[in-house]
Amino acid sequence: MPSLQKVCHARNCLKTNSPPPSRFHFSLSTSFSVSLPFSFSSTNPNAHFRFRFVFLHFFSITLLLHSMTTDSTVAFPVSSNDSVSSERKFLKHIRDNVHGNIFLEPIFLKFVDTEQFQRLRDLKQLGLCHMVYPGAVHSRFEHSLGVYWLAGKAVDIIKKYQGPELGIEKFDVLAVKLAGLLHDVGHGPFSHTFERGFLPLVLNGSTWSHEEMSEKMIDYIVDQHNIDLDPQLLKKAKEMITSSSDHPPPQRENQFLYDIVANGRNGIDVDKFDYIARDSRACGLGCNFQSERLMETMQVMDDEICYRATDHLTIHKLFATRADLHRTVYTHAKVKAIELMVIDALVKANPYLPIASSIHQPSYFWKLDDSILKTIESSSQQELKESRDLILRIRRRDLYQFCNEFSVPKERLDNFKSITPQDIVCSQTNGSNLKEDDVVVSNVKIDLTRGTKNPLERIKFFKDYESKEKFPIQDERVSHLLPAFYEDIIVRVYSKKPELVEAVSKAFENYQLKTFGRNAQVHETPEKKKRLKYKTYPTGFEHVDIY
Repeated sequence: MPSLQKVCHARNCLKTNSPPPSRFHFSLSTSFSVSLPFSFSSTNPNAHFRFRFVFLHFFSITLLLHSMTTDSTVAFPVSSNDSVSSERKFLKHIRDNVHGNIFLEPIFLKFVDTEQFQRLRDLKQLGLCHMVYPGAVHSRFEHSLGVYWLAGKAVDIIKKYQGPELGIEKFDVLAVKLAGLLHDVGHGPFSHTFERGFLPLVLNGSTWSHEEMSEKMIDYIVDQHNIDLDPQLLKKAKEMITSSSDHPPPQRENQFLYDIVANGRNGIDVDKFDYIARDSRACGLGCNFQSERLMETMQVMDDEICYRATDHLTIHKLFATRADLHRTVYTHAKVKAIELMVIDALVKANPYLPIASSIHQPSYFWKLDDSILKTIESSSQQELKESRDLILRIRRRDLYQFCNEFSVPKERLDNFKSITPQDIVCSQTNGSNLKEDDVVVSNVKIDLTRGTKNPLERIKFFKDYESKEKFPIQDERVSHLLPAFYEDIIVRVYSKKPELVEAVSKAFENYQLKTFGRNAQVHETPEKKKRLKYKTYPTGFEHVDIY
């Protein structure tokens, strides 16, 4: 507060005999007393007022001179909130439809305001799910902002309650936020379809991951835009990004900080908190899990983030909601059909376009996004005709035909080997003449993040905030309604040609009987329905049945 404002406020406090706001650390009425050598006559009531007026002016001038000539804080010390207010004008305010107000500090805006980060606007968070769920058009841009915000909230909560004890510094807070912001900057197009579906087909034995690409992209952004940042801060943020369940982290000092954005220890992280809430909202689905409760009550014990024992079911809802999203949205039968067609289109186009080769150079990779389909579609190259035809089939909803699916028996889960088109073709009946290129198989795995194991076994709980002991909780101690198995593998078979659906379906049934000794499929192959095509004539309408 400027000096003159302090003076005016002091005068108002004396006039009204009211204490100043709590941001000032004392009250004039208790800090100053004036002893007068005389008393005012009751016959002259204005004398007291005149003296008080003169005294106030004298006191105001004295206080103003004092504040201008000394650094002493005797007068009206101002809280640190003033410095926070002065910094607020440098924050970027963003209104998010999931988390509300998000504020970006200048250091993070340097990354956001680059063409490499803005590329995330052209990567749909759910890849091709919007072809089935029209509302699922949100991008990795807003998801990254959401993870940044939740990462900051999580580390701020820990610092608030355990900061001095754990030695959390501003450096640590910045590293966690930066990791949250940039964790997906290395993602390829169409969600995980590019990474897990396309690359293994064109680069035999590919182990490429978007987390590792994010590391390269961060270095590229820093170099290209001359961002002046502590190299140790960048190093720590990149390590936090790759600290996922697929990349078990080595033990480090303050390991709990590495579990906030991508938790390789037990799978509870703010990345899941955001995409579960965001994806559920976009697809019009309910969400039983609320992350706020877990974030407000978590506590670090022995370098590990632990949770109250009463939150056991809340954590189970986290993993169950994630599994439900995988089953109903991410691996929807028609979504997978479209993904398989896009993969085939990309494989056919790859020899003529720099698709797979772009993963080796960040300078090429950042230009690769979901618009690659439009690039193929609008091309007149004869070499891309097969790819164009596949994309045209998707536009016209002439998809690969779903034949059937079955869930792998639980006793076969541990040793299950992915089923291939060759397995189906080898089980065809005589006279079908199926070829491997006529059949597509999708092996879908849905789990609670740890395969056949219970993820809650690796999570530690505490009784109350005074407790010094952490412990796991067995499911049977909480409820007998919790699942006994933690993984599903669903095998789906598709026919590329509508006229071969029946033959492929029969071959699939034969394979199940031969392999598992029973027909384990979920439902019978649906008959392809007839559609009516109408032609208009001057005398009226005539319809023709077509298949």
